[in-house]
Amino acid sequence: MATPATLTTTTTTITTTTPPSTFPLPAHTSFPPFYTLQPNLQTRTRQLTLWSSLIQSYCAHHRLAKLTLGSALATPLFRNDALGRRLSLLDARAVLDWMCSAEGGGRAEWLREKSSSSAAAGGAAGSALQKNTCYIYYRTPAEWADLLLGWVESTGQRGAVLTLYELVQGDAVSGMEWEGLDQDVLLKALGVLVKRGRAQVFGGEGSEGVKFF
Repeated sequence: MATPATLTTTTTTITTTTPPSTFPLPAHTSFPPFYTLQPNLQTRTRQLTLWSSLIQSYCAHHRLAKLTLGSALATPLFRNDALGRRLSLLDARAVLDWMCSAEGGGRAEWLREKSSSSAAAGGAAGSALQKNTCYIYYRTPAEWADLLLGWVESTGQRGAVLTLYELVQGDAVSGMEWEGLDQDVLLKALGVLVKRGRAQVFGGEGSEGVKFF
């Protein structure tokens, strides 16, 4: 990666239709320096943009809502066996940190994971950002919310009560982009609609219903 002009940012079209078994890696993944984050700020930003696009496309292709670094680093997403190169754990975390940021468009979010470290120190066990597992938003919760509301309105279901199962697994959503959507991401999308005053979620965990306005 000799100069800042080496990497070229491209626009990626995200699709979640039924994918072929093998994800087609873009040409720049055959460029060895791609697997080491560069110190030059301009080159690094371009490189982070390319990594974000690649991760979003890969997760959309495989319908993945989350990445766990411990296992993801061993996949073709982060390694190229033909080159003998892979993104390090430190650099992978830096990529995901950037995706979580405003600069990166909020295309990722670290999960808060249970931690016993505070309990071991005499405090209460709680949750903390361990930076092991990350939501990947190839569509953000707000974008999913827009799609869901558009479908509700186009199918005349304003005022109707639907279960979470019906929203992501029902016959009426067969072939829709959000079919099979991760429940945590679905709840985040519904939370967006609740804040907008366009939905109400009620019922206990595992038996939630949603009314759309």
